[in-house]
Amino acid sequence: MTVHFIGAGPGAADLITVRGRDLIAASPVCLYAGALVPVELLDFCPAGARKVDTAELTLDEIIAELQAAHEQGLDVARLHSGDPAVFSAMAEQMRRLDALEIPYDVTPGVPAFAAAAASLQRELTVPGVGQTVILTRTSQRATPMPDGEDLDTLGRSHATLVLHLAVQRVEDVVAELVPNYGPDCPVAVVAYASRADEVVLRGTLDDIADQVRAAGIKRTAVIIVGNVLGATQFPDSHLYSATRVR
Repeated sequence: MTVHFIGAGPGAADLITVRGRDLIAASPVCLYAGALVPVELLDFCPAGARKVDTAELTLDEIIAELQAAHEQGLDVARLHSGDPAVFSAMAEQMRRLDALEIPYDVTPGVPAFAAAAASLQRELTVPGVGQTVILTRTSQRATPMPDGEDLDTLGRSHATLVLHLAVQRVEDVVAELVPNYGPDCPVAVVAYASRADEVVLRGTLDDIADQVRAAGIKRTAVIIVGNVLGATQFPDSHLYSATRVR
């Protein structure tokens, strides 16, 4: 028996990997993260599969489901939105499974920030403009951020910032970033990336909070901040240069 942690992608059902789809089809038990996972993916479950929405479950209750499946020798497809490597709470589940000696593996998925960049039709690493991307969040209604990972400290790098779980406090985010990035720094907010109800907002630190409030965006969004979003004048990369040593 194996628990398969599977990245279900950012929202569009067809953005799951082939491996992830096949593991769902082969698993008699499926635990999925409620409204964050496309309901269409449950159609891949085998007939008679046990399907459990974990949105309202505690960690103990989730582990109890996994342990029950283990005792019956049933593989589990454990679906997480986006890619489970980022902000998925997968680590705490794996720690419990290690203690119970229940085997597991991980299948990556398309992360929300990648889907957002695709919707914006932007590369987040532009030569001469920005080559570093920081994935982070804020601590409101979540575990505290470690020392040195506050937005003021991270913002001093002037790297491209991708903020998850932060759109509810967009005014505070703007206030913390303006001293380092300036009010004219390009910003984008992408809600429900890749889904039919996707919302894309483009602006600057000076006006993005008003746009978010006017659009009524309160969850399931990423904020991307950085000059790469508006870059038009930049050198060609070395990758395809005619002068590159081959």
